[in-house]
Amino acid sequence: MSNKKTLNVGIIGYGFMGRTHANAFRKVTNFFDTPFQPVLKAACGRDGAKLKAYADKWGWESTETDWKRIIERSDIDIVDICTPNDSHAEIAIAAARAGKMVMCEKPLSLDGKQGEEMVREIEKAGVANMVWYNYRRVPAVTLAKQIIESGKLGRIFHYRAKFLQDWTINADLPQGGAGLWRLDAAAAGSGVTGDLLAHCIDTALWLNGSIDNVSAMTETFVKERKHQLTGQVEKVEIDDACAFMARFGNGSLATFESTRYARGHKALNTFEINGENASIAWDLHDLHRLQFFDYNDEGQYRGWRSIHVTDPDHPYMGNWWVPGLAIGYEHSFVHQVADFLQGIGSGKPASPTFRDALETQYVCDAVLSSARSGQWVNVPKLS
Repeated sequence: MSNKKTLNVGIIGYGFMGRTHANAFRKVTNFFDTPFQPVLKAACGRDGAKLKAYADKWGWESTETDWKRIIERSDIDIVDICTPNDSHAEIAIAAARAGKMVMCEKPLSLDGKQGEEMVREIEKAGVANMVWYNYRRVPAVTLAKQIIESGKLGRIFHYRAKFLQDWTINADLPQGGAGLWRLDAAAAGSGVTGDLLAHCIDTALWLNGSIDNVSAMTETFVKERKHQLTGQVEKVEIDDACAFMARFGNGSLATFESTRYARGHKALNTFEINGENASIAWDLHDLHRLQFFDYNDEGQYRGWRSIHVTDPDHPYMGNWWVPGLAIGYEHSFVHQVADFLQGIGSGKPASPTFRDALETQYVCDAVLSSARSGQWVNVPKLS
């Protein structure tokens, strides 16, 4: 048994993200020397049978079917929110007021105004907090951050990102309810903008700094779908596709594109950054490699190189296997928990905090506003 101080986790939600988070909490101290040991204390969900199956499979000690019970329990230190977007604010605020640390799935909120309230409450309570933008913790993406900060790219000219899927093309697919709440604006807030582009935006802000303004267009290709909860055919309010241009504070130009209507793509998440002296590119489908072009290389050998991010001196990799053996998607969540626990121990909060995630929410709001108006929209600045 470990002699580390334990932190008891109460998770709310047991779907896809509930699995990735549980795996991270279970594995983190096997690979990282963290100052705390997470304990899977309680899992919460509305369907008692499915909840019990999840809790038994992943090793949660107890279950609750009302999230308020998680907040009330004195044996819960961290509240981990894995619910649809429309409940993030209520749960996070209640947890903060109860003095619990809060980890919240992305996006932070339904919109910037709601996010501002969450930030006020979380900072007033002074509790540790983090939003699960996990792609920052892919070692190749973290290496890209280090390369940028080293100055090797020089002045940045261009940033381009895309996140493409194809799972909602079927016009007979319903909206709302379990598994399909992402198609219901009331639960999700937006479509691909908040679901997929939010990831791209968070990564871009982290790598390339603040975004000043945006010009966007969105489209909803299937205008009506049957709602699983009401049984009625209802108007679809979310965006199926979004593309926008942006100007960063550092003067670079950007294009972002996301859709659920790109046949043949399940999760094509990429970015490329072009600088004065070098360029870098990354693709989730080959997530352990970072593409790097350095103009300073000798001319006859100049070209794109593929960096296999598996060596011990690469970010996070010294905690895993021997060089050459890759890790995957699930490990980014383990890294996020490790950084969160280290942040608690050091008193230096790991990012993205709620405040960091609010900046992404502001960009999402500006994108949707621009798509409605057809005009360039300035992104509000964090106060």
